[in-house]
Amino acid sequence: MNLSQSITPSWAANLTRALPTVFIVDDDVSVRESLELLVRFSGWHPELFATGRDFLSRPRASGPSCLVCDVTLPDLNGLDLQQLVADRYEMPIIFISGYGDVPMTVRAMKAGAVEFLTKPFGDEVLLSAIRHAIDRSDSALRRAAKVRVLQDRYELLTRREREVMSLVVAGKLNKQVAGDLGISEITVKAHRGKMIEKMKADSLADLVRIAATLRIAPIADA
Repeated sequence: MNLSQSITPSWAANLTRALPTVFIVDDDVSVRESLELLVRFSGWHPELFATGRDFLSRPRASGPSCLVCDVTLPDLNGLDLQQLVADRYEMPIIFISGYGDVPMTVRAMKAGAVEFLTKPFGDEVLLSAIRHAIDRSDSALRRAAKVRVLQDRYELLTRREREVMSLVVAGKLNKQVAGDLGISEITVKAHRGKMIEKMKADSLADLVRIAATLRIAPIADA
């Protein structure tokens, strides 16, 4: 089974139709307005904030997005804001600054920023960074959607089916699984069939990939 093709929840498919949001956090109103026009003209949806605290009050976005943030802000600097939204894997950050030193840039990039731009910079430089960030956001959201679908399927398994799955992905044969669990081989086959049906796995290799995606540790010895 090709994981990228087999899982297509309707709400995940809608991600492709959602207008990406570019959050702009800068205390300079002229910069905000200039970036707003640039972002809107490029086909994205801009949302403007003068401070980091204002941005934090905004609910987490559900669709593709990125954050264009000035490093120097009046209430909360950009690097501290980056730490506070570190769990927003789907929202890459692009830093902009009137000045920038190596330690600041290194800190931002190590924390996951996709770009650190020093003012003045060309429009196309920023737009290229935003495109890259939006692509990363879209990919992250799609991946998360697929994982959630697999998690929902895994939740449907009984305790015994999960045990069988862990042993099967460890490479054990039905006879070995039966011995480890103290049940008959026929019972193992029944559990295995139900488990594969619920997980919608097309092959053992596919089941192993699913287990790896869900971070299910194979049981080598029971």
